[in-house]
Amino acid sequence: MRNVAGIVLAVAAVTLAGCSGGGGSTSDTTTAAAPGTASPTPRTAATTTAGNQQNCAAGYLAQFSTRQKLAQLLTVGVKNTADATQAVRDEQVGGIFIGSWTDQSMLAGGQVDQIKASAHTPLMVTIDEEGGRVSRLKNQLGPAPSAREAAQTMSADEYYQQSLTRGQAMKNLGITVDFAPDVDVSDEPDDAVIGDRSYSEDPQVVTEFADAYIRAMHDAGLGAVMKHFPGHGHGSGDSHTGAVRTPPLDQMQQVDLVPFRNLIDSGAAVMVGHLDVPGLTDPNVPASISPQAMTLLRQGTGYGAAPYNGPIFTDDLSGMAAITARMGIEEAVATALEAGADDALWISTDALSSVLDRLEQEVRDGKLTMQQVDDSVLRVAKFKGIQLPC
Repeated sequence: MRNVAGIVLAVAAVTLAGCSGGGGSTSDTTTAAAPGTASPTPRTAATTTAGNQQNCAAGYLAQFSTRQKLAQLLTVGVKNTADATQAVRDEQVGGIFIGSWTDQSMLAGGQVDQIKASAHTPLMVTIDEEGGRVSRLKNQLGPAPSAREAAQTMSADEYYQQSLTRGQAMKNLGITVDFAPDVDVSDEPDDAVIGDRSYSEDPQVVTEFADAYIRAMHDAGLGAVMKHFPGHGHGSGDSHTGAVRTPPLDQMQQVDLVPFRNLIDSGAAVMVGHLDVPGLTDPNVPASISPQAMTLLRQGTGYGAAPYNGPIFTDDLSGMAAITARMGIEEAVATALEAGADDALWISTDALSSVLDRLEQEVRDGKLTMQQVDDSVLRVAKFKGIQLPC
């Protein structure tokens, strides 16, 4: 099976190279004219471009079976190198997550490269390295200040430089995506659920320091993911332990949503929280599985932001009671993707096969369309850094 998959991948790579704009081909010259001249065919330049983009996307998507496309939309927590390798090799999962429970010896000795070698397309190796008390790499890289401490003790430029150095070290360990920064606006005590994970109770300070962090991660070669949309900083509790209710949406407009509005074009992805939002989500349907929340983020008009076409990640769907008290992991992942999320995150590989079985059934039943799946696969691919002019 690996040989067949390798052949398909090679064909896809040739297709991508042919429409990447590099080098050109004889067929290109028959369908496009020099700037300022008439097209040599009845087709418009826009039509030709759209056709090329569709062909390019089809070339990339052709390497995947339906199950593998669905797997590209999953990021799973792993125990160790063997667990990660099996998930990638057997199911071609799109991302792995390194948590506090992960044997971090897998970050040494080229083991991450071995895991990545099992993937047919680039693998996301993710972590939530915020600094302060949410730091998985303090034993490898040393401690880093919490967001609040950073904003209180250094300039945004100093924070950028510190974060760039740390991001470069993370990249050297094989990390590709950091689920940070936390852009929640909060004045909670330091040890509360958000607390010192928030830069400030001032949304402009949050924006300034989160922007510095995002730029640092990008300059280090990592993806950044801002969280927890639409804002956890004034929530009623901890989504790890139960349902969380935010203020009504109209009250969040000038506080909690401001950093997302300001940074939506930053190139960072967005993680949606398990938050019940009056005026937005249906009762007992948290934002992470809510079509209304996904639409608000995607369209932007409901909170004065630009449209967003990057990947939408869920918060952890299997280890947080705001979800697990309501449904099992198979239903949670299916519901999140059907609602409009692009990547479902949870903290183990245990249910990977049963989740994929459920998602395949959702596709067969028409609850999750292949167009939606393909769109999500392409968003994730672009976030991984795969060059697709589509």
